[in-house]
Amino acid sequence: MINLLPHATRESYRYARRNRLLARWIVALALALVVLGAITAYGTLSLDHQVNDLSGQVASSQQALKRDNLQATEAQVKDISNSFNLVVKVLGREVLFSKLLQQISTVVPNGVNLTGLDINQADGAIDINAKASSYTAATQLQANLNDPDNQIFAKADLINVGCSGSSSDSTHPCTVTIRALFGSDNPFLFINSKGGTQ
Repeated sequence: MINLLPHATRESYRYARRNRLLARWIVALALALVVLGAITAYGTLSLDHQVNDLSGQVASSQQALKRDNLQATEAQVKDISNSFNLVVKVLGREVLFSKLLQQISTVVPNGVNLTGLDINQADGAIDINAKASSYTAATQLQANLNDPDNQIFAKADLINVGCSGSSSDSTHPCTVTIRALFGSDNPFLFINSKGGTQ
């Protein structure tokens, strides 16, 4: 079909169609902006409402904590915990000498007499003093105390052995000093005994 309309009229129709299309786009964009504005306003109001609710909850929780006197309770719990730790520390170093002496007496070789037990400055150690009939008997005592099968000490070191012919005790002329270290699972410490765990 041949368009016989003058050129100016044809251009007017073309621009009219374009203007109508642009008007539709402008209306759609305006509606989208209105919808986005409504969503933004709703989100802002909702967030403000939630912030106010949470602030109220925080304030009421703080009042409840103050009412329950949390700081004083924490101080009491800490004090009790410190006291308990002190008791455990003291009982952990308490040696059951009656049981210890019975066990040591089973490993003392013939010709050796115990003369004393001294608590050493080192934690978990004692010095054992004895008189022996010979150098061999003195060193045998150290070997017996150091033997892990006896389960008395974790380690027993020979500190001093001396034998002299001028001793007043002619049957036991040698003196021996042994430093023995308790193991962490030693049954002769109060904390590890069955009586200490009940």
